[in-house]
Amino acid sequence: MRETLVLNASFEPLSTVTLNRAVVLVLQDKAVVESAHPELRMRGAAVDIPAPRVIRLCRYVRVPFRRQAPWSRRGVLVRDRHRCAYCGRRATTVDHVVPRSRGGGDTWLNTVASCAEDNHRKADRTPEQAGMPLLRQPFEPTPADAMLLTLGRDDLAALPDWLSQTAA
Repeated sequence: MRETLVLNASFEPLSTVTLNRAVVLVLQDKAVVESAHPELRMRGAAVDIPAPRVIRLCRYVRVPFRRQAPWSRRGVLVRDRHRCAYCGRRATTVDHVVPRSRGGGDTWLNTVASCAEDNHRKADRTPEQAGMPLLRQPFEPTPADAMLLTLGRDDLAALPDWLSQTAA
């Protein structure tokens, strides 16, 4: 299902919603379309609008400040764009740089996306001990970056320049 990015009235990213929910918000005049899919349209008996890719709320929504994005396995895979940190192939698992058995935790800076073969080969060792250097270092995304990364690569490429720069 397609995801639509929701911006606050101040243009800061808030969340992603389904395409159907985005259309409802636009039809209820609670949001305006900032960017639309070029060839996809939503049609009904009395309505014909372009399918929204990015919508902006008409009223400002106060959101509690979040200092960091919550860690998740899915988040690590999305952050690393489903690419193995050891060989660059398609990643299907998450590997702990410092193994959990040695005190490593489930944190953004201690986990990387990994293919099953490299995860198994590294086993219960650090990358240095296994002779498997990381192709890129893990980093902690901001909450806004984490949300933008959840959009697919095609959707992210189609965002306006001023918005996609934060997730690059």
